[in-house]
Amino acid sequence: MFERPRGGERAVLVHLDMGQVDEHQALEEFTELAYAAGAEPVATITGARRAPDAKYFAGTGKVAEIQQQVEATDADVVLFNHTLSPVQERNLERELKCRVLDRTGLILDIFAQRARTHEGKLQVELAQLKHLSTRLVRGWTHLERQKGGIGLRGPGETQLETDRRLLGERIKLLNRKLEKVNKQREQGRRARKRAELPTVSLVGYTNAGKSTLFNTVTQSDVYAANQLFATLDPTLRRVDLDEGEAIVLADTVGFIRQLPHDLVAAFRSTLQETRDADLLLHVVDAASPQREDNIRQVNDVLAEIEADTRPQLLVFNKIDLLPELSPRIDRDDEGKPVRVWVSAKTGDGIALLMQAMTEIVQQATVHEQLVLPPAEGKLHARLHAMGSVLFENTDSQGRWLMTIAMPAPTWASLNKHFHLEHYISHDSTEDRLAVGSEAP
Repeated sequence: MFERPRGGERAVLVHLDMGQVDEHQALEEFTELAYAAGAEPVATITGARRAPDAKYFAGTGKVAEIQQQVEATDADVVLFNHTLSPVQERNLERELKCRVLDRTGLILDIFAQRARTHEGKLQVELAQLKHLSTRLVRGWTHLERQKGGIGLRGPGETQLETDRRLLGERIKLLNRKLEKVNKQREQGRRARKRAELPTVSLVGYTNAGKSTLFNTVTQSDVYAANQLFATLDPTLRRVDLDEGEAIVLADTVGFIRQLPHDLVAAFRSTLQETRDADLLLHVVDAASPQREDNIRQVNDVLAEIEADTRPQLLVFNKIDLLPELSPRIDRDDEGKPVRVWVSAKTGDGIALLMQAMTEIVQQATVHEQLVLPPAEGKLHARLHAMGSVLFENTDSQGRWLMTIAMPAPTWASLNKHFHLEHYISHDSTEDRLAVGSEAP
């Protein structure tokens, strides 16, 4: 039908007002996404619709306007700040005679450029293939024909069916590889649990300054830049806090509104660091006029990956851009830290952040004495595997008398499945272990 260009840098941006809360912010963010992908926006077309058009998403008049801009600016690609169906993409490409990408395709392209580790590349490829699997037809009519001719006669598959089958096999292979990588990550998480090191995960809207904060706290040199999705692959470092406490700090990918579901699914193993964290440092760009909306967007993604129950400490970053603000810790009615105001760039407030994390980590550890009957061998083994047993002894009835320590979220999770509160003993540790305590 047409030859696709090899370029793709000159882009026409299309954003239609569909009744969202802040259209101006959505357009600004979309423009930043285009630059992050390496595109050169040469024109921006806006409009308003109550509902998408089934054929083109935009109306026929708006499509004609886009076509005029494509021809006038010699654009290589049209980027829509919306999610397009495969049919809409195909119809738009037929009319505009150039490539058309929706918001999901644009974000996937950015992720493909930023992936550095083996796991990150696997995750991005998996997300891209899932996205592509619904778009195989697009402009390629030959895919609908059966293979024929000498040496090409097959079992009756069309080229489209063959490509879909091969795509499905590749997706299965990637899932198997990612499962293997995930098992390796799980071993690392278990080792940290055995070492009784709490995990603190940095989360936040993209470009909130998470990697800069990570580098300042850990004295590392993780790549940080003033652009969307500068960080893709998770990085973990041990951090020594005040009063002899230590944690493992994890820097993770930033979130964004309308994060593609395929991307969330593909990065689920990476986001597991966030789901299993003992504390989330929710980094917020304090200088952003949309900071409250960004906080809501991050919390929505946390809920989607089932991490919304993790304890949070809000870290308002970039106060160096707001001269009226100074470093401080905000506390709730019980005196617990809930917000810390810092500048990761200048280092102001970092000492206060370390103090707040120390307080939370100390408060978030559960110490209990348990009496487990012999029938609870599975739970007994689980506690030892987690490295949570401080002392242990047995009584004349064969019961295990144990003193355990673990992070509060881990206690809550185990209690939900094993009803640990039923085995709590209110006798003193000295009384129960007087016959000779034995460390595991």
